[in-house]
Amino acid sequence: MLTDATWQRERERLEAAGTGVRWLRMQGDGTLLDVDDAPVAWQDAAPEVAWGTADLFDEGGPLRPFFALVTRAQSLRWFASPAAGFDNPVFAELVRRGVRLTTSHVGDVPIAEYVARAVLDHVQQAWRWRIGQEAVAWRVHPRHGEVLGSTWLVYGVGSIGSAVARLGRALGAHVLGVRRSPTGTEPVDEMLAPAAAAGHLGRADVVVLTAPSTPATRGLVDAAFLASMRPGALLVNIARGDLVDEAALLAALDAGTPGAAVLDVTAVEPLPADSPLWRHPCVTITPHASGRTTGRLARGADELLENLRRWQGGAPLLHEVLPGDLP
Repeated sequence: MLTDATWQRERERLEAAGTGVRWLRMQGDGTLLDVDDAPVAWQDAAPEVAWGTADLFDEGGPLRPFFALVTRAQSLRWFASPAAGFDNPVFAELVRRGVRLTTSHVGDVPIAEYVARAVLDHVQQAWRWRIGQEAVAWRVHPRHGEVLGSTWLVYGVGSIGSAVARLGRALGAHVLGVRRSPTGTEPVDEMLAPAAAAGHLGRADVVVLTAPSTPATRGLVDAAFLASMRPGALLVNIARGDLVDEAALLAALDAGTPGAAVLDVTAVEPLPADSPLWRHPCVTITPHASGRTTGRLARGADELLENLRRWQGGAPLLHEVLPGDLP
């Protein structure tokens, strides 16, 4: 089962996946169609595999009906998530029910590019240029900094954190990585254990949060964490909003440590209109959009088709979440 939007976009590739695959499509209103456009009643639908695609979360995507069917379908054997994280309770429910769960690691490219843009905007003080253009004013501003020679601390060096680290190093930054269980292959200059990270925060010009939301990381960025950062440093959160104590962040920004924050995620989403984060001069808010690129959709199809071949052949699935991995 997949969305009709994904079917229409990737139909040629999906039909070439081989025999033995029957595709069930959910339209925007939650109705189901087979590949011949014949309606399928919910009670007759028995999907063995459900592919949760990124377009479910677009405006008009059948998010609620899709997950409603996923959670009630006793036929389901594998759910392919479009996300890298698996902190949503519905995922734990599926795994405990015996449904195999795979995550997606195709968002590392756009998210790393988002981080690089955020850092460059901050270092180059690009807001000054935008204000000048709006005022039709040719203004010479104070000299801005460079990424070359800066230090980044990437908290969580999985797929996304590794992509961030590679781009940071390509720009000339010295990258510190933090990971609970390092493999030794992470593209960083120094690897730190989580317990040692606090002692190195003061070295970092940029701190990027790319860790999953777990009991160990929720509330990670508290008053003590923020006070250990370098004055004027940049905090970028593209992980989960609950990693950051937002009240503590606002107080720390008022004190100048850190100097700015770029938040693609917040504790409550959508961010309420009365949140002071919207209006704080040192905060940039984006609507959980760092991974929303067209290239991600095509890579997601590649990933699904590879796992589908593995599923049919009885081979291990890529990025499978096991019961012991659950928080």
